[in-house]
Amino acid sequence: MANLKEIRIRIASVTNTRQVTSAMKMVSAAKLRKAQDAITKIKPYAQKMQEIVATVSSSVSERFASPLFTGNKSKNVLVIVVTSNKGLCGLYNASVVRSALDWIENNKATIFNNKEVVFATIGRKGYDILAKQNKKIIYRNDELANKPTYELSSEFINNIVARYLLHEVSRVYIFYNCFKNAASQKPVMERLIPITLKKTKGNIISDFILEPNSDAIMKGLVPKMMEIQFHAIVLDATASEHGARMTAMHQATDNATELIDTLRLYYNKARQDAITNELLEIVSGAEALKG
Repeated sequence: MANLKEIRIRIASVTNTRQVTSAMKMVSAAKLRKAQDAITKIKPYAQKMQEIVATVSSSVSERFASPLFTGNKSKNVLVIVVTSNKGLCGLYNASVVRSALDWIENNKATIFNNKEVVFATIGRKGYDILAKQNKKIIYRNDELANKPTYELSSEFINNIVARYLLHEVSRVYIFYNCFKNAASQKPVMERLIPITLKKTKGNIISDFILEPNSDAIMKGLVPKMMEIQFHAIVLDATASEHGARMTAMHQATDNATELIDTLRLYYNKARQDAITNELLEIVSGAEALKG
């Protein structure tokens, strides 16, 4: 009977776990819908902002030479890693950190020749992984992983830009999980600084009057473009996190259901064995009394 009690306790424990994973799946699904709505709203705006900057830059005079486009000679390269503050989301965190480290290792002789790699992190999980490997982390922001607001995104990227303008770093790259669907998130890399703009065809800007002038407009548009672009990346990573967690909790719920079915089968077999043994003991006792 002790064995039956152990199985009952385990069934109850796995049932409670299934309830938790099922609830977490529903919460992640709700958060994912909100994140997808946010991405849908900001991406067209971000793309149009880049088009406008590229168009205006085609008519900018030579006297406008922002270091954000030209680069500097600092010996440090900054890599931003976007992860989450919480686990239970499959390989979401490990995959993006591993992707960044592998990319750095494969480009030591080219991009990082004679340069030191330093890190900035969004999310506690990425910070913990890199800190355990004794990587140099010059800036971190865990709050942005929980609250991906435009204000927090602007604060983060402006801090990075300030470090770049002070020649603390020469280039800035970012690694994050790009959202494809709830079951698929792909680690990607983008270069944030120096900025590269797509070339525009023809002199499109000739149909517009720029006030006060194209140089002044560029000085105002470029920082805004970087803030919007970075915020879109953060929202993309957030949607990936919720999608990964929803998928992981869905799989955990299915596994718990399968384990419960297996345990119930063991319980029924053990119960049948116990009843059979009791009947045999009763029959044996009756036969002994007859003798």
